[in-house]
Amino acid sequence: MLEYRHISVSCQRTPILEDISVRFPKGAITAVIGPNGGGKTTLLQCLNGVSHVTEGQILLNGVDYLKLPLKERAKKIAFLPQVRTIIPSIPVKTLVEHGRFPYLGFSRRKTAEDIALVKRAMEFAHVSEFANQSVDTLSGGIRQRVFFAMTLAQDCDLIVLDEPMTYLDLCGQSEFLEMLKLLRGQGKTIILTMHDLNHALQISDFLVVMENRKTVFCGSPFECLEKHVIEDVFHTSCKQFEDKEGVYYFFQ
Repeated sequence: MLEYRHISVSCQRTPILEDISVRFPKGAITAVIGPNGGGKTTLLQCLNGVSHVTEGQILLNGVDYLKLPLKERAKKIAFLPQVRTIIPSIPVKTLVEHGRFPYLGFSRRKTAEDIALVKRAMEFAHVSEFANQSVDTLSGGIRQRVFFAMTLAQDCDLIVLDEPMTYLDLCGQSEFLEMLKLLRGQGKTIILTMHDLNHALQISDFLVVMENRKTVFCGSPFECLEKHVIEDVFHTSCKQFEDKEGVYYFFQ
């Protein structure tokens, strides 16, 4: 289990998050939602070092995660960031292989297991056909799947995704949600930020709602709807529809 205990984050002495405590259930999909500027990305970036934790602890299965060497952290949590300022001009396969770097020695020589994991990750993310194509020539949606494959190649039990459905069209979004369900079925713990409230309610086992850089709700989607948390935080109204294929939520 991943647990934040009284976490505070500041930037140039300006408080960003204060006294955040939250537990993320193991083997579940947790969606972190909230209005823009609510602190969602900052919350996740505590895990990859981009957000500077000034107080508190982050525990992973009882171990102080922030005290682990960076290479060891990368073996335990795979992190897919929202923004990349540089898109590499390298083949797709080479980029996906970067996910194995935490496990490679000084020579960077890949084992049969490394090669198999890269192949499996590319097949899972449906990017094998682009293996030899340069990453910077791909469309935004395909590129996003390539970075997702690199994240999967780390072969971590805990996967953190910051707005992973950016650039994906409707078909791509549907495929991605199915991938998350498959990963959960493999025992993976998944934490992701989302803007689409309908998707968040459909895919998640657990919700963390943030507002004004604080957590205002942690619990199941059912509890969240029952308490009208989303309606209060987003100043919207929710309508629920159901057919033989599932339940859908509309907000206006």
